Order: sequence, then C-alpha cells, then structure tokens
Amino acid sequence: MPTTISVTAPLLSSPAYEPSTEPDVQRLAAGAAMQPMDATSLATPSPTIATGSRDSRSIESMSGGSESPDFSGLETFANAELLCPINADDISNRWLNTYVPIPGQRPKDYPPSVTSYIYRILKSYAAVTVRGRGVPPFVHASQTATPTATRPPLSTCLTLVRMCERPLPGSEAAAAEVLQREMGSLYEQQHGASDGMALLTAFQACLIYCMVLFFRLGQGPSPFLRQAMTSLQDLACSCSRRGLVCAAEQRRARPRWEAWIVAEAKRRTLFTMYLFDSVLAAQDGLPTFLGTELRGLLAPASRALWRAQTRQEWETAYNVHLADWAEGGLRIDELWPVPADMNEAGLLERRHRVDHWLESVDEYGTALYAVTSCTHGG
Repeated sequence: MPTTISVTAPLLSSPAYEPSTEPDVQRLAAGAAMQPMDATSLATPSPTIATGSRDSRSIESMSGGSESPDFSGLETFANAELLCPINADDISNRWLNTYVPIPGQRPKDYPPSVTSYIYRILKSYAAVTVRGRGVPPFVHASQTATPTATRPPLSTCLTLVRMCERPLPGSEAAAAEVLQREMGSLYEQQHGASDGMALLTAFQACLIYCMVLFFRLGQGPSPFLRQAMTSLQDLACSCSRRGLVCAAEQRRARPRWEAWIVAEAKRRTLFTMYLFDSVLAAQDGLPTFLGTELRGLLAPASRALWRAQTRQEWETAYNVHLADWAEGGLRIDELWPVPADMNEAGLLERRHRVDHWLESVDEYGTALYAVTSCTHGG
C-alpha cells in the first residue's frame, strides 16, 4: 500500500458563505435576478449534456412511489453493496506525479486538437449549468428531479453558479470570491465525513465550481485553482473509498438501482475530474499521465441505463445489459493504449467489445471515446 499523504488546503480555508453581508455579492445576485430567462432555456437540450428538464409525467415518476430512486437508506446498504476495487489513495496523491516520477508511469501526450476538444466539451458542461439549462452528464437526473431530491451541496452549487451567467460589469472578481469561499467551506465540512451521498454531491459541486471558475470567470491557470484541484483529488479519494462499483456488478447480477446510480455517478465524476486536470496541466505547460490507478473501473454505462426514469425501465434495461455483457462490462482501461504483449486474437476481441459498447453509449461516453481513440488509437 502506498503511503497516504495528507493534503492541507490553506488557500481554501475560509468562513462560511453569507450573501446577506456582502455588498458585492448582493449586487451580483441582484444582477442575476434581473436577467431575463430565455423562453427556451428549459426546453432546449444540448448535444453533449444530459439535460435536467423533464415533462410532467417524468417528474411525477421521479418524485415519489416505488418507481423513483430512494436514497434515504443509502448508508444502511452502501457498506454491503458498494466496493472500492482500486487503491483510492493513489487518487489523492495524483498531483505528485508531475513532481515525483513513479516507476511505470506513462505520459499521456494529447495532440493539440484533442486538448482543444476536451477544453470545448468541458466548457459546455460549465455553460449549461451556469445557464440553468441542465446539469453536467456526471450528475444523475434523480439528483435534481425535484427540489427535495437535490442535496444541499449540489443545490447550493446550482444556485450560486447561476449568478455567473451574465454578471454585472466589474463583478466577476466578486463572483469568483463567492465560489472560492463556498468551495473552502464545503471542503472543510466534508473532509472526513461519513455520509456517502453527501460526499458524492460535495465532490460533484466542487468540480462544477472549479470548471465555472476556469471557463466562465477566467480564473485559470492560477495558484488557487491548482490548490483547489489538489483538494478536489483529496475529496475524490474520500468519495471513492465509499465504493466505486456495486458488489452485484462484480457478480454479474443486477444491483439495487440506488446503489448503481451512486456508483455510476461517482465514476463519471471521477473521469471528468481527470479530463479537467489534464486541461489545467496543458495550460500550465505540465505533463499529464495515464490514470493507471483507475484500471479496472467500468466505462460509462449505456444511455438506456443512465437515463432510465423509472425503476421498471432501469431493471429491464439492466437485464438486457446482463444478457449482452455476460463476461462483464467494458472497462475504462480497454480504451487505453493496446498492451505490447496483446496478440491478434486479443486485439480483435477488444475491438469487438468497444464496438459493442459504442452501440448504446450516451453522449458522455462518446466524448470520452473520442478523446481516448484520437490519443491512443486502437
């Protein structure tokens, strides 16, 4: 086991956010409130974003009854149903890779066009969130289906970033200060927390804050953002320790819907964090390395599974998934460079599995494949 390195966050330590006592923040919030809502803002989907808008029938199906996910008992079943198959400490220590070479470490040389592609995709995730037109594709629809379903770290985040859509002239610095302060407060509150769902929503919220600071408020590259990413990796480590896969997934059985949602959302958030970290590294002129610590994790799930709106719909889709993937779902490392010792038969089987995965994957998985294929080939 590698030595766990305790990462402190001095630049993130700050008092809790109190908008009523901040003149600049009041002015910023007032400006956001005066912005007219686009009539199509809740009806126009983005080709790269899983929108949060649903028709009334969908909202009803997500808001109550046995057909909607129920996370109230998550802590009861999470320890038994969620597992962490990787060394999560390597996630929190990832920032060291740039400065301390690790044996077997493989550089990840993105072509300039791929770096630009990642930049534009992640920028669209920040934009759609800031405009209130949906949520990034690492946030599951059930997390924002109703006001009561949205946990405080995430609900606070989705409210605060709306102020960054069209800030009043000269208020960008005030907006950035608000987000930075909220990140610091959130990190301190969740550090060492035991609530798995709270850790997930805190992880997602902090990643969204980082992307909004970078893409919308021009805060990067900066010492604060680099320190924020170090703290984010520490939070990702804590979140991952609570489980990244369902025990049933490893047994080729159908897991509980709620457990699967949590595991899949964690994996997607983790993959997105790694992509964003590579963008920051490119901006700073630093090398990036293959995330070998994630080896063995499942690649993003199919559109049918991720966007299922009822329990019955999801269970039906998962039964189909089990029939199609009798040997186990596609792993993220199957999208990485082809091992030098892989024979022709192994290569053909790998390509067949990737082709099969691409048949049903959603826009997020397609974007991830575009990055890996253009970088590693295969």
